[in-house]
Amino acid sequence: MNAGRSQNLKKVLDSVPAGYLVDANWLTAHGIAYETFRDYVKRGWLERVHRGVFRRPVPNPSASNTVDWKACLISMQHIMGYNFHVGGKTALSQQGYDHYLRLGNNAPVWIYGYKIPNWLTKLPLNAPIETRNTSLFADQALGVTNDDIKSENSLPWDWQLRMSTPERAVMEAIDELPDHESFHNLDMVFEGLTTLRPKLLSALLLSCKKIKVRRLFFVFADRHNHPWRKRLDADAFNLGTGDRALVKGGRIHPRYRIMVPEEFVTTGAENGA
Repeated sequence: MNAGRSQNLKKVLDSVPAGYLVDANWLTAHGIAYETFRDYVKRGWLERVHRGVFRRPVPNPSASNTVDWKACLISMQHIMGYNFHVGGKTALSQQGYDHYLRLGNNAPVWIYGYKIPNWLTKLPLNAPIETRNTSLFADQALGVTNDDIKSENSLPWDWQLRMSTPERAVMEAIDELPDHESFHNLDMVFEGLTTLRPKLLSALLLSCKKIKVRRLFFVFADRHNHPWRKRLDADAFNLGTGDRALVKGGRIHPRYRIMVPEEFVTTGAENGA
């Protein structure tokens, strides 16, 4: 390897901290030829995690080849430039609502975006990945943190996941009812959502494309009646017309006209907030 190529390789790899990942597309875009990847692995400059995905080695590595999901997603956002965000229950958990979520040790990690590489779900991560697109909201960036995530001046220990705010995350979680989420679990989540911002909630409800999500949001909001609920007028949002079936064996909510488990239809809910 000549001095010029070696210097270029060092510059490229120095931008990838130990333990972080890059893929073949990123390497070739930075001038490293595909046919030389195997040589870099032999020299110990890279570790092959999966076909076309590599990790910078860490000192004193563990015997396990498991990849931490957070390090993987941060690598994808900050280094490789993939455009997605962590959302739903995972975003709520990362922002301090673990006590209410009861996620368990192997809870899925929910990510939202387009053009998510196929190799992501094939990596030996320490949590399964669930992917969704961002079509729930007309404004795909509304309620997503870290808009400056590609800052070239940030340091690895400052890198954070781009994720949904609690206001957006809870609506993403509601969208998973009833097949991939439970009413009981979200009821526990709403118990802790005491400090949501009404202005952002209002913008998200206006941007939300699904009548189901808007109706169910107000079912939960009325049930818990946190202070921010008084700042939202349900009549200001398009809740559609007609009854909506959602769960078998439930009851139609008298105000929001969507079928929910019977315990969610109470005297308080019937009267509205």
